[in-house]
Amino acid sequence: MSKTFRLAAVAGSLLASGLPALAYGAELEAQIRWTRYGIPHIQARDELGLGYGIGYAYARDNACLLAEEVLTARGERSRYFGVDGKNSAGIGNLPSDFFYTWLNDNESLRRLRSAQPQPIRDLLDGYAAGYNRWLWDTQAAGTQCAGKAWLRPLESDDLLRLTRRLLVQSGAGQFAEAMMAATPPGQATSSIVSDGEVLAAMERRENFHQNHGSNAVAVGSERSVDGNGLLLANPHFPWFGALRFYQMHLTIPGQLDVMGASLPGMPLVNIGFGKDLAWSHTVDTSSHFTLYRLDLDPQDPHSYRVDGQSRPLKEVTLRVRVREADGRVGTRSHTLYESEYGPLLSVPGKFPWNANEAFAVRDANLGNDRVLQQWYAIDHARSLDELRDSVERIQGIPWVNTLATDAEGKVLYLNQSVVPYLSQQQLADCAIPAFQKQGLPVLQGGRRACNWSSAPGARHAGLTPPEQMPALERQDFVQNSNDSAWLSNPAQPLTGFSPLVSRDSIPVSARARFALERLKGDGKIGPDDLQKLVTDNRVYVADMLLDDLLQLCKPAPAGAEAACAALGSWDRHVNLDSNPGFAYFQAFVARFLKIEGGWRLPFDPKLPLATPSGIALDKPEVRQQAQQALVAAGQEIGARKIQADETWGELQLTGDQANPLGIPGGTGNEGVYNAITSQWQGDHYRVLSGSSYIQLVDFTADGPKARGLLAFSQSSEPGSPHHRDQTELFARQQWPELPFTDKQIKADPELKVMELREK
Repeated sequence: MSKTFRLAAVAGSLLASGLPALAYGAELEAQIRWTRYGIPHIQARDELGLGYGIGYAYARDNACLLAEEVLTARGERSRYFGVDGKNSAGIGNLPSDFFYTWLNDNESLRRLRSAQPQPIRDLLDGYAAGYNRWLWDTQAAGTQCAGKAWLRPLESDDLLRLTRRLLVQSGAGQFAEAMMAATPPGQATSSIVSDGEVLAAMERRENFHQNHGSNAVAVGSERSVDGNGLLLANPHFPWFGALRFYQMHLTIPGQLDVMGASLPGMPLVNIGFGKDLAWSHTVDTSSHFTLYRLDLDPQDPHSYRVDGQSRPLKEVTLRVRVREADGRVGTRSHTLYESEYGPLLSVPGKFPWNANEAFAVRDANLGNDRVLQQWYAIDHARSLDELRDSVERIQGIPWVNTLATDAEGKVLYLNQSVVPYLSQQQLADCAIPAFQKQGLPVLQGGRRACNWSSAPGARHAGLTPPEQMPALERQDFVQNSNDSAWLSNPAQPLTGFSPLVSRDSIPVSARARFALERLKGDGKIGPDDLQKLVTDNRVYVADMLLDDLLQLCKPAPAGAEAACAALGSWDRHVNLDSNPGFAYFQAFVARFLKIEGGWRLPFDPKLPLATPSGIALDKPEVRQQAQQALVAAGQEIGARKIQADETWGELQLTGDQANPLGIPGGTGNEGVYNAITSQWQGDHYRVLSGSSYIQLVDFTADGPKARGLLAFSQSSEPGSPHHRDQTELFARQQWPELPFTDKQIKADPELKVMELREK
């Protein structure tokens, strides 16, 4: 039996409360139907009403989360929290504030808003109004942030700030601390960040794919059981903060009907499905930025030379408000230096700023004002061709691959994101070899010829055109697990692209090898087969190494007795009832990968799905180092006092101390498809990121049949009934049906309906 609530308000009430009303007269109206697990199905007659419903529904579950992330994007964390502490991305409050003050300056926001068509502006304005309506209705009662000074009404520009924050996640955002550390030679080093914090940030950058990775598989008519399309979406994203997904279903009758998941502040579905189309994304390996080495003017350390001509660095003074230790709020300033390529940065031992050289970062997504239009178009696409056309025409995908299937059983892989364009000759002439070996796109900044250029037919100056980026349409399958485009389907390798876009003949991730092993052959594939890719929790790298590793346990070296015992009885999985063997194995692998020549069968591009493999135990030096790695792993895990009879479900946890919940899965680096990243905290591994929104769509004769869940549940509020209900399902590896049709929604026994209206 459904419950219906009708809420109405007038704009005057909002103004009286101090909450902003829309800048123009317009009626806001939306219907929200909540089904089990708190999934909102939002319907409206236009984008303004749809945004209104989205903002209200999201605020009900995550008002405090969004308020704090907006605070970050506005550069105001230090004003309310002081300089101690970090944002959800791990950046200290003060460098975070200076970075986002620079990123989201007024002119950048003005340009971004002016570039949006009216439907997008309506979605943004409606979202802000809906969020504020929830604040007015509830005063945030029962939330973690009720009464906090930083819980404030939302402006539509705040959503644009969050959008720009999302855009630079795979570019300038990874160099935030390094930008704040850049000071001219001869001046005191920056007091905003320490060398250690900058180096930690660079390590975080290198682990970006691990913590923000994904798996996706699209199966077509030649391989699916029913001859229609199948899609598995398994993004691995943070369980907290600005990249925490949210489930929702959006409908404008006759125009839009799409269900899936969205990132905070996004009035659009980022990964989802409709009646005839389903898609997902995986973080790509493309370069979305380049670095430039500047030749400094020996007569002036504040200038650099391009083609022999001196150019002054631009000094940008940034100011932020800071709550000091005594409670008073003051102002601090910092000078950031910009070249024509972008801001300067400094990383100890890698990117110095000395009397001779400095380094700058140029991020292609800083000019991407099309990202919201891109997902708006994808949400409205009704066929594979429409989706592909929108991606190639708009070119607004920031840093992810796209995989899709349709009801006819065609499948599509696109590595079509925002990537700088340099010709083959430019790369040969301009790329600095020493950095190329490290996988860093560093170019000579002293030559104008090394600037990004425009390819024939380019839609946007300086970007690689879609015609020169990987695309693959088939009817059997495509897959990706954060690898290059090369072996999306081994039957049709994608080769010959710019190294900034995609590299071939390089090692394939263990997750991709696992999936391709399961997908090989010509057998039929059903939904349960795709679900088992995730729920098997198989540690694929154990199949590559464990047999040889156990040879080192005959007998067990001194100090590795517990490790050998655990590894010897380990089931090579990370299920809740698996023993602690994975902890020892993970610690060993981290050390083994640093052993030069450690693989028995090193990577061979002619055998990319079988190599590397094994430990080169026949080499005495490798055997000795591997044994040392085993002992060190045993000591590391032994220091944690893990008991032999403890299970993985007792060790890897989410939830609070009073009510912990065991979580299956393990790190993707070890080939676990159900990738879960956790960190040792005191007496257990605390889950930080990993499998998030899971979506398995089967296009049947009766329409899309979908199952899945949000691994961390809908609400970030501990007091919400939807704070861990789906997390418990995820722990049990149960994927419920996702109600999509009107009949399915109305049949939900927990259906609640709200008619939301304001004028």
